[in-house]
Amino acid sequence: MAYFNLEETKRRVEKVKGILREKNLDCAIIYYDELNVADGWYLTGWCPQFEKEAVMVFANEADPILLGGPESAPFAKYASAITENYCFKPFMVPEEEYPNATIIGFDDLNKILQDKGIHIKRIGIVGSFYFPHSIYVLLQEGFKGAEFVDITDEYDYLRYFKSPWEVQNIRTAFGMTYEALKAMEAKVKPGATEIEVAAAGEYACRSRNANNFAFQTMVGSGIMSNAVAPVASNTPMKAGDMVMVGIAPRYNGYAGVMGDTLPVSGEYTQEQKDCINVIREVFRKTRDALKPGETGKTLDPIGAKIYEKHDWTKYIVCPFVHGLGLMEAERPFFGPNGTDVLQPGSIVSIDISIFGHPKHHGVRVETGYLITETGYEPLSPEMDARLEKEV
Repeated sequence: MAYFNLEETKRRVEKVKGILREKNLDCAIIYYDELNVADGWYLTGWCPQFEKEAVMVFANEADPILLGGPESAPFAKYASAITENYCFKPFMVPEEEYPNATIIGFDDLNKILQDKGIHIKRIGIVGSFYFPHSIYVLLQEGFKGAEFVDITDEYDYLRYFKSPWEVQNIRTAFGMTYEALKAMEAKVKPGATEIEVAAAGEYACRSRNANNFAFQTMVGSGIMSNAVAPVASNTPMKAGDMVMVGIAPRYNGYAGVMGDTLPVSGEYTQEQKDCINVIREVFRKTRDALKPGETGKTLDPIGAKIYEKHDWTKYIVCPFVHGLGLMEAERPFFGPNGTDVLQPGSIVSIDISIFGHPKHHGVRVETGYLITETGYEPLSPEMDARLEKEV
């Protein structure tokens, strides 16, 4: 089992080493866990279950190592592009005991590295927004006197533009999304539960080798669609309502995504049609503006003006365009003040929504595009064709 491409991993590690040398750092520590998976997965193609993990990359020629727990160490040997794993108590399941495991502290690791001729004075930290405080404190104590430098921005920038291998994985993930929509749509009817709808979509993806999902499958009917990212519940759907659905299958760790809003009774009312058609108009006009050189400041006003015409500005919760890759929504984000520039190789999701509408509650449509030299390419041609039309 392997979700990584070893040649890709080697190139990425060298890019990280380049950041370290440029900033005169001795190593980088890249924290990740099951929720904040992307930064670590980028180098390993793997994430532990239950435990936390970090990748340590050195500026010199030494190979990267993993810092984790005793349960993840055997798993890493079979599934990670980086396999050398040292076990630390703060990365383990709290209060769990592992009698045969060798558990060390950061001071022990410091001595091990010094014995190898690696002296750590300046450490780059990746994942500062979610790095656990307890681990950070122990890291400071173990590497006493070392200077810590946040390099999250520089590291994340490496993921902005996708290689052909990454594009292939993302395209495969998007290929599952329309099949998931069809399966979910077939389950939507009065009395069926939201979980039944989610299960149909997840089976459609898993049966096509989705290895995971980038968010819990969204199914929110009636007023629950206002929840922005509603997790499917055992709520039975009601005739006359709409139901917002969304799914994000991962293939080799890379996400695709689909979002749509469906009539529970099988047909939209005229008011519902009018609402959906406004959403799809914003979608089409935003999509048609995608090309190299555009930014959030140029893309966001396209939909905002249409919303303003319908007095919908107060229902905007989320910007209309965001990056996508190992996470369903990741940097760069192209909101109304966004200055990041679309370039060939960028992958974006167009995510058009309203929330809090007094009659229609929450409504969303979403799919993704690869930015090319001249414009855009749909990653799910079927979803693109569906959202092209009025209902």
